[in-house]
Amino acid sequence: MSWQSPSGGADERRQWYEDLWTEVCALRERYRLPVRTEWWEDAIQVEAMAALAAWVDNYDSGVWDDPPGKLALLYDLERIGLLLRSGQDPFYPEHDRAAFERWLQVADAREPPGRG
Repeated sequence: MSWQSPSGGADERRQWYEDLWTEVCALRERYRLPVRTEWWEDAIQVEAMAALAAWVDNYDSGVWDDPPGKLALLYDLERIGLLLRSGQDPFYPEHDRAAFERWLQVADAREPPGRG
């Protein structure tokens, strides 16, 4: 399932976003990414974080063993950071979780980001 596709139903989409939340929190800490509050409402940020999470997972899981590719990932973190700049306030998981939960509760009634 991708962030753009509501196929699979509301439960699967909710789980996809819950998993992405966990990945964003981990990536933010691991790579000191400048994630902003309400990133989940911005289609570019959702797509960028989902792609980065998949990229990192391929290296962490051992699917990819490509040191030059891993270096490219690390060099691209600065460019990825540019995609995360919209929004006023920094993302703090402990503070932003309630807003994310509220967003998830009403997300089933609307199109995913970038589709509406």
